[in-house]
Amino acid sequence: MNVESEHFSVTGGDFARAGAISIRVKKALSNLGLPRCVIRKVAVVVFEAEANIISYATEGEINYIISDDHIEIHIDDRGQGIPDLSMALREGYSTADEVVRGMGFGAGMGLPNMRRYSDEFQIESKVDQGTSIRSIIYLHGGENE
Repeated sequence: MNVESEHFSVTGGDFARAGAISIRVKKALSNLGLPRCVIRKVAVVVFEAEANIISYATEGEINYIISDDHIEIHIDDRGQGIPDLSMALREGYSTADEVVRGMGFGAGMGLPNMRRYSDEFQIESKVDQGTSIRSIIYLHGGENE
């Protein structure tokens, strides 16, 4: 397989477009004939990343690169950052405000889902600067197959 990649920009607060990028990624991966279990994992990671950028940052990017044996997803945002990563990775923990929760976001499952559906997951965050995430999903035989 040739290496393929795609880049998306996300605008913070643009709830009307939430999910649009994950739909595009899912369609692109389906057109490449990738396994459905891989497409589902990538779609979950991308959707949760997209929702987090929209909910917590001013802007961000989502990039993915497909190689022979894995898909690597990079998420970078410029926003408030995460003061306590260990808490943020717990299911149900959320710092979303009432407006965000009222729209159906901010349930505290974004980062836990991203980690769960990744075969490899790394996150770094700096308060008042933003968050960077790297997710790898193997095309065959990953831990979360």
